Amino acid sequence: MSDHTVTLTQAERVRTATNLRPADAATMLILDHSGRKPRVLMGKRHPSHKFMPGKYVFPGGRIDPEDRRMIAAGALPGPCEQRLAARCVRPSAQRGRALALAAIRETFEETGLLFGSAEYGAPENPPPGVWSEFASKGIFPDLGAVTFVARAITPPRRPKRFDTRFFTVDASAVAGKVEGIIGPDSELVDLVSVTFDEARELDLPTITKVIIAEVEERLKAGFGAHLPVPFYWEKRGSFVREQI
Repeated sequence: MSDHTVTLTQAERVRTATNLRPADAATMLILDHSGRKPRVLMGKRHPSHKFMPGKYVFPGGRIDPEDRRMIAAGALPGPCEQRLAARCVRPSAQRGRALALAAIRETFEETGLLFGSAEYGAPENPPPGVWSEFASKGIFPDLGAVTFVARAITPPRRPKRFDTRFFTVDASAVAGKVEGIIGPDSELVDLVSVTFDEARELDLPTITKVIIAEVEERLKAGFGAHLPVPFYWEKRGSFVREQI
């Protein structure tokens, strides 16, 4: 077992009797390389949330049907597309694309940041809801700016289960921002840009600590498209780390 799998296996967890199928979800690490050390954007969840109250997390959430219908600029890099399809029961390029778009949409919904391009005008006929609001800012979500870096499945018999794909995007890819999203009554009550060392000092879910360490190692290794992606899941009561 690696240190990370031991950490995840030993984390205390409430197990409920019924087992749920994990929902597809996506999360975004916004990386800022403008300073001496890379920084990552993290949000503090509202203390009244039933799920991870008061924890610092990356923006993200479950995939929506509209994510499959939203048009986008660019395409996911080939290796990302292939790895998103790996170890899936019904793999498809559309599903990988929708997951990356979910990460962009959730980031906009929770932080007000729009990652994409303003070069093409406003996307026509966006799906209703959040994507319609995104498009009204005259910005196309850009899949070419996104990199798939990790995957993790919540263990069985947890109250909520997610099959989460973690993506990164460079802070310089931001094309717009809606103010007033973060606040005392919002899903995220605070937003901080921190170094990896500073992030580790925050109140983080265990999996978030592991993903920060994985992304830090990926950056040290050059962050190349050829690098494999770690996949964490539980097998017979212990976490395993696969590479996909």
